[in-house]
Amino acid sequence: MKQIKQAQFYDALLPITMLIILLSASVYFFGDNSSYGPNQIALLFSAGIAVLIGLKNGHKWADLESAMIKGITLSLGAILILFMVGALIGTWLLSGTVPTLIYYGLQLINPSWFYAASCILCGIVAMSIGSSWTTAATIGVALLGVAAGLGLDEAVTAGAVISGAYFGDKLSPLSETTNLAPAVAGSNLFAHIHHMMWTTVPSFAIALVIFTFMGFNAGNVTDSTRITEINEILLTNFNIGLEMLVPLIVLLTLALKRMPAFPAVAIGALLGAIWALIFQQDLIASQVSNNQNVLIETIKLVWSAFFDGFSVITGDEKMDKLLSGGGMSSMLNTTWLIMMALMFGAVMEKVGLLEVFVRGILKIAKSTGSLITSTIATCIGTNMIAADQYMAIVMPGRMFKEEYERRGLKSVNLSRTLEDGGTITSPLIPWNTCGAYMHSVLLVNPLDYAIYAFFNLINPILAIIYAYLGIKILKIEPKHLQQEQTS
Repeated sequence: MKQIKQAQFYDALLPITMLIILLSASVYFFGDNSSYGPNQIALLFSAGIAVLIGLKNGHKWADLESAMIKGITLSLGAILILFMVGALIGTWLLSGTVPTLIYYGLQLINPSWFYAASCILCGIVAMSIGSSWTTAATIGVALLGVAAGLGLDEAVTAGAVISGAYFGDKLSPLSETTNLAPAVAGSNLFAHIHHMMWTTVPSFAIALVIFTFMGFNAGNVTDSTRITEINEILLTNFNIGLEMLVPLIVLLTLALKRMPAFPAVAIGALLGAIWALIFQQDLIASQVSNNQNVLIETIKLVWSAFFDGFSVITGDEKMDKLLSGGGMSSMLNTTWLIMMALMFGAVMEKVGLLEVFVRGILKIAKSTGSLITSTIATCIGTNMIAADQYMAIVMPGRMFKEEYERRGLKSVNLSRTLEDGGTITSPLIPWNTCGAYMHSVLLVNPLDYAIYAFFNLINPILAIIYAYLGIKILKIEPKHLQQEQTS
């Protein structure tokens, strides 16, 4: 049998360098369309280079292929949710749920406070249900619609939505990542959440201050005439009322009761279709041809909302774009991107190219500050290479756990750092599962909103500052002191 050679640093550097070059070229040549095919090809070619390195080092193709298949399999749960979110958006547009949220949002939210209010609202919802994805697909979509109506910057709004959603998700005991990080690090869930607050709450407060000042500057761009026009378009084409919010209330209730995301979103989508049939009969009648069987055409229209979304012609091009979209088919490109990214990450892990970097990092991370900084950098790098926030928590957690223990650092330091570096940076990377998801739901490129996701940018920096200053870095007490306290 051919012996497998251990990967070297230059082995790991080659596919990562190629990925950076190809992704940069993709953005340069294709701009905002880079995620609609070019990035996928960049990831595919880079994975091919990693495969060649693995074959050179003695790995069998069958083993590499199995690793790629396993890596893609890990994303199937997220892909199922993606498809169902697409169906949800389609039926909620048809049912009037999203138009109603936009209508009342235009009435209630002051433009000067809009960015900060959006951030707080998403934070509250995400903390309540423990899901940044569900928050973005419901409240986030509506807030982007309100921003368009108020004439505010959609990239800033997306940054506010993501800042709030990930703040709430990070501190919610219902969140999967908030449970995963302490499980990997070996810390207690609520001790982990309490320890996270020292970096998370100040970061969120700073982000809110920035959003507030940006809102004051943006308030002057609002056109009251345009808002009146939008309200008239909504009232003309949709039946608007508080009863249209029932699908949203049901979905949030199911999430609060810890129902898994896929069935909860599926029920929300199905309820949206039922609400459309009950409350949007005039809208449906306007979309159905009088020359054909009305019942059959109605069924086809609602059925199509699940897989192909919904479109409406209002006479206003911007509103047509705002009120049209969704459907499972709208998620196919995102699914393609996720599969290519996870395939690349799986090969990199199988060949041992990710571990090479960690071994090198541990050699130079002498102080506690440099160790925590290295952990955050590894989490961000894993988010970029493995393209999945769960991988960005589990892999660095496994690799650094022993080193934290050896240096006498409590496990909550590691679990907090995994979230500071792994969880909240995932939506900033276009080909990461979270970044691809947010792009498909909010329809704003991560490269555009990333600089405005202030909470997600500030938190890792603040965590590094804390590490070097020794703020809230908890040490393991000597055993004799632990025994005295116990007795």
